[in-house]
Amino acid sequence: MTQQPHHRRRPVTVLSLLLLVMAVTLGPTPSSAAGTDWWNPVARPAPDSQIGVTGEPFKGTNSQGEVRGFVDAHNHIMANEAFGGRLICGKPFSEAGVADALKDCPEHYPDGSLAIFDFITNGGDGKHDPDGWPTFKDWPAYDSLTHQQNYYAWVERAWRGGQRVLVNDLVTNGVICSVYPFKDRSCDEMTSIRLQAKLTYDMQDYIDKMYGGTGKGWFRIVTDSAQARSVVEQGKLAVILGVETSEPFGCKQILDIAQCDKDDIDAGLDELYDLGVRSMFLCHKFDNALCGVRFDEGGLGTAINVGQFLSTGTFWQTEKCTGPQHDNPIGGAAAPSAEEELPAGVEVPSYDDDAQCNKRGLTELGEYAVRGMMQRKMMLEVDHMSVKATGRVLDIFESESYPGVLSSHSWMDLNWTERVYGLGGFIAQYMHGSEGFSAEADRTKALREKYDVGYGYGTDMNGVGGWPAPRGANASNPVTYPFRSTDGGSVIDKQTTGSRTWDLNTDGASHYGLVPDWIEDIRRVGGQDVVDDLFRGAESYLDTWGASERHKAGVNLAKGASASASSSESNPFTSYAPGRAVDGNTDTRWASDWSDDQWLRIDLGSTSTVKRVTLEWERAYGKSYRVEVSTDGTTWQSVWSTTAGDGGLDTARFNGVPARHVRIHGLDRGTDWGYSLYEVGVYSS
Repeated sequence: MTQQPHHRRRPVTVLSLLLLVMAVTLGPTPSSAAGTDWWNPVARPAPDSQIGVTGEPFKGTNSQGEVRGFVDAHNHIMANEAFGGRLICGKPFSEAGVADALKDCPEHYPDGSLAIFDFITNGGDGKHDPDGWPTFKDWPAYDSLTHQQNYYAWVERAWRGGQRVLVNDLVTNGVICSVYPFKDRSCDEMTSIRLQAKLTYDMQDYIDKMYGGTGKGWFRIVTDSAQARSVVEQGKLAVILGVETSEPFGCKQILDIAQCDKDDIDAGLDELYDLGVRSMFLCHKFDNALCGVRFDEGGLGTAINVGQFLSTGTFWQTEKCTGPQHDNPIGGAAAPSAEEELPAGVEVPSYDDDAQCNKRGLTELGEYAVRGMMQRKMMLEVDHMSVKATGRVLDIFESESYPGVLSSHSWMDLNWTERVYGLGGFIAQYMHGSEGFSAEADRTKALREKYDVGYGYGTDMNGVGGWPAPRGANASNPVTYPFRSTDGGSVIDKQTTGSRTWDLNTDGASHYGLVPDWIEDIRRVGGQDVVDDLFRGAESYLDTWGASERHKAGVNLAKGASASASSSESNPFTSYAPGRAVDGNTDTRWASDWSDDQWLRIDLGSTSTVKRVTLEWERAYGKSYRVEVSTDGTTWQSVWSTTAGDGGLDTARFNGVPARHVRIHGLDRGTDWGYSLYEVGVYSS
């Protein structure tokens, strides 16, 4: 979920109530193609939205046995149920019909005067024509951030246009809910997540009914990669549940004190897994007990920093970055309506321009949650995490060779891109305009070619982020209707709902049904190569998921092994003996004398193939060091080295070599102390 300011106002019109009554009372009518074309429903509610696509959706695999299709790695179908239920107006489906689904929040009538969040996000006076069906004069629109964009028939159009994977991120924010004056339900985040999960299954049932019964519809919620592949091979849409929230499992912090424990994390992960959730964010907008966040910028950043204070009792704290990665600059723009919520005498702090990194990284509880997700074969979203937290997550995943890392909508520092691909992770770009999207796709194309992966997009619809504006009917290479789908098997015309017909050239990406039009715009602006990479997205996303499911923790050959060292720091109260680095306990450590040339040697007991060594450094780390191996303890071979060590968790990978003895040889210290290791791991895989 992202939020950016936009400016747009349209005059008010009046909707005929007679059509509303008709929409609610008329029942479903048979499809003209019922029983012949599997992709058309046996019965669709009437009246309802048109789809605007003809032709059979592609099935099966390509000649290499790969699935095909586009991936939306970040969407919020049920966000209307978040934030107290009155922030996003309209529903993705309704048993009472389209007129009931696509209507505004009650306080927006008659002219939007009380559309407070619309005013905050869109500027102006907040006024708009509240009527949706059938006129849709002012919404949905590319810059209308408070209205439903994921009506089921619009999602259907995206599927018919070639999309085969959709991640539905269950989303909410308890602080936004608590300060927003209009709500009709609890602000508890997990209560909202449970409801959104249930309604996603209800939407699947709703669509199934149109196709003749359970399991027959195109909208298929999947819980493992094999099931997803089967769905895509059938030509249907595989829907994965994710979670994006600021305080998962109640893991908020107040005055830097965690409000959850490891039992809460285990129970929360188990519950989400049982709901069908397979990917999630551990932090979103506010620092929590698990991790620090990647800041928002400008006035929005100020407003969210206020929310951070209201939630946690502390503002964001920054420090100078230690590498090329950095968090977003907070900026000093005012946000008066938000700052009014602060207690008397409390002000948002100012920040140094050269300090753009969040001091808060991955906490001990956060690391426990990361490892808990690995144990459950879940995929972790690193977008919204501070660079300090993201770096630690990538260190952990690299130490375990775990591929389940996702960046789904351009909220990760792009300097992490190769590390994500190196692990086997998946990256999608936010749904920017075709020019910007194509330029960024071109910038990272060489890495996709190097790692032989496809690409994705994250629409973030219903995520109050803003979507591609119209390029204009007179723009170069406009979308011309009708056009062919990427696979060539379907014809896509303009999309009509009620009395409104949308044209991407003049309306922008107003709702989910215009995703195929946006992809065609990318083809015209950025070229077929960009679209081809996107069309490989389904295969690459499912590769990441499948590899995560198949992952097995390696056997640490060094655990409990005999160890010796060039020296050990003397302490009358604590032992820093060499064996402390191989005892399987990260609360103990080996520490050397305070000089450069030192080593730790591990006897594995017998010769094995060694391919990977992990080193968990204490604050006294090695800046320059080698990993050496030997079969006899006399003749040593250097298999890996660095002169740029920065502490933390390091992973040395190399071609497999036979070894009975492994030696960590420190050459240059990173501090004035010696070398100190909590734990060393040695692996054959």
